[in-house]
Amino acid sequence: MTYDVDALRAEFPALRAGTAHFDGPGGTQTPAPVIEAFTDALSRPLSIRGTGLPGEVNAEAIVGGFRRAMADLLGAQPSGIVYGRSATQLTYDFARLLARTWAPGDEVVVSRLDHDSNIRPWLQAAESAGARVRWADFDPHTGELPPSAIGDLLTERTRLVAVTAASNLIGTRPDIGAVSRLVHQAGALLYVDGVHYTAHRFVDVAELGADFFVCSPYKFFGPHHGVLAASPELLEGLRPDKLLPSTDTVPERFELGTLPYESMAATRAAVDFLAGLGDGSAGDRRTRLRSALAAVEEHEASVSTPLEQALASISGVTVHSRAADRTPTLLLTFDGLNAADAYRHLAGLGVHAPAGSFYALEASRHLGLGSAGGLRVGVSPYTDGTDVERLLEGLTSFLRDSRTL
Repeated sequence: MTYDVDALRAEFPALRAGTAHFDGPGGTQTPAPVIEAFTDALSRPLSIRGTGLPGEVNAEAIVGGFRRAMADLLGAQPSGIVYGRSATQLTYDFARLLARTWAPGDEVVVSRLDHDSNIRPWLQAAESAGARVRWADFDPHTGELPPSAIGDLLTERTRLVAVTAASNLIGTRPDIGAVSRLVHQAGALLYVDGVHYTAHRFVDVAELGADFFVCSPYKFFGPHHGVLAASPELLEGLRPDKLLPSTDTVPERFELGTLPYESMAATRAAVDFLAGLGDGSAGDRRTRLRSALAAVEEHEASVSTPLEQALASISGVTVHSRAADRTPTLLLTFDGLNAADAYRHLAGLGVHAPAGSFYALEASRHLGLGSAGGLRVGVSPYTDGTDVERLLEGLTSFLRDSRTL
């Protein structure tokens, strides 16, 4: 089946405003079926989950549908899918929980490639437990984080390694499978930030070897919240603080309060929408998702490759996204010019490419960019050639106008 980007774009009401969106790494736009699922959930009877009245049955069906959809997307078990307000909130919750088992002298490994949400919670949890933090550095020239950068830090006292599956700043995708083998040989747990990864590549948590894997549906057409996947057996051994009357069943014991059914319904719809981008109705949802993510990768490469080639020919532009395996996410800086000014210039032309470090503060500093970062250009499944033309024209006029001042 031919990937029809025009038909896809027609499903997104927000695109009618005319903005060329390169802000997908911060969150994609929302397609009509996902919006409809959100409003449909609120339009039907809803109440605390149960098996009697329509509102109870609807709530129960929504929660079950959400867990099954996310399990299909991530290659996990429905009973290992935990809802959270955000990936940051989930990581803080699990960092505090896991740190209860750490002792002074234990070690935690974090990566400078990561978003701060997969760094700061572990640093703070380690401090509270008296554990030592060890830093894995990526190569600022290539953007690569080889498995050895983590493997060389592992000792018999390592309790957990936290690492991203894809950098939200420069797109680098480390070899998580190789990392997981090293981590597990050392007897430690692996916590993987898959927020940026899940939007661009088919996920198999078991194949990656992640003990914990977090993502955010709003990066792949869904509503704003987080999801954590882990094996139910691993979750069974963790005892979070909770209210006495609340259920102790996994995964519900980690979800405090009444769940937002409308967001869960919209997330299920987002997974179904994503599954429809491949070979139509061929196979079960997991099979269709594999096909869909392959089609998405192929389309994004067809857009990002000529974009990168064009940027390479523009004098004064430095592209910091250089890893061999990475998402279609580019970080740009400009000789003698401020990336924030480039953002404002592009915004005036209806092109959204934001500037900053995007919470990847350690990565930005390690690249020599301080806290300012650069201009981030992210290609999404609905990005087309016209968007790229507008971006390139905008950058060219920004550089031309800035040099004539």
